[in-house]
Amino acid sequence: MTNQIQYNSVRFKWLWLLLSVLAILWLTSLPVSAEPLQIPNINLQIGDSAQQPQDIASTLQIILLLTVLTLAPAILIMLTSFTRIIIVLAFLRSSLATQQMPPNQILIGLALFLTLFIMSPTLEQVNQEGLQPYLKGEITQQAAFDKGMKPLRTFMIKQTREKDLALFVKLSKLPRPKNFDDIPNRVLIPGFIISELKTAFQIGFIIFIPFLVIDMVVASALMSMGMMMLPPMMISLPFKILLFVLVDGWNLVIQSLIMSFH
Repeated sequence: MTNQIQYNSVRFKWLWLLLSVLAILWLTSLPVSAEPLQIPNINLQIGDSAQQPQDIASTLQIILLLTVLTLAPAILIMLTSFTRIIIVLAFLRSSLATQQMPPNQILIGLALFLTLFIMSPTLEQVNQEGLQPYLKGEITQQAAFDKGMKPLRTFMIKQTREKDLALFVKLSKLPRPKNFDDIPNRVLIPGFIISELKTAFQIGFIIFIPFLVIDMVVASALMSMGMMMLPPMMISLPFKILLFVLVDGWNLVIQSLIMSFH
């Protein structure tokens, strides 16, 4: 009786497997009603139907514009307050000796928003005097560039030292400019950048002093107690963070940065 039951069970399993295979074959043989995925045809090219020099000039302008757009972020960063802000924040993190805290993403994001805050009046002038009239077709590209650069030049001249300007005027072998309008952008921009670097390093030096004093005091205390093998940096780090928090360091640093541009 037991053998008969086992035989029937095995035969039932084989019958079930055969029916499953037949069902799968029948389902796969049905016609598929779904339509194939349509991929849109995307084609980017510069036409070859230019018959006049003006058409070729417009094509070259488009190519030049696309090339400049790849450098636009670096150009905008170097012409704004971003350089000074990010260097000061990097000095602050180094003086605290907190390794990668705050992370680079946080520092760069803070520097970008502070740059937008500081440069907002200048950017509004660029938009009103240069960009919007050009978009409305009221002025040409060259006029839009000149009017858009004027507020930026005013900002850069205000933050640039005369010594740095004189250096690049001398190196470019230009005649002595009578006023700031006679200074070309290729002379003003590098002078502005090295001025920003010098100012940022000066602020960074001032930030380092109180934290350096804490390091010296902790190192002297450990040496007097004979703890030569204990790293002073490990002991001074909590005190530096505590001092920075008690004096509301972020408020002071950001306020000093913003006021340095006025």
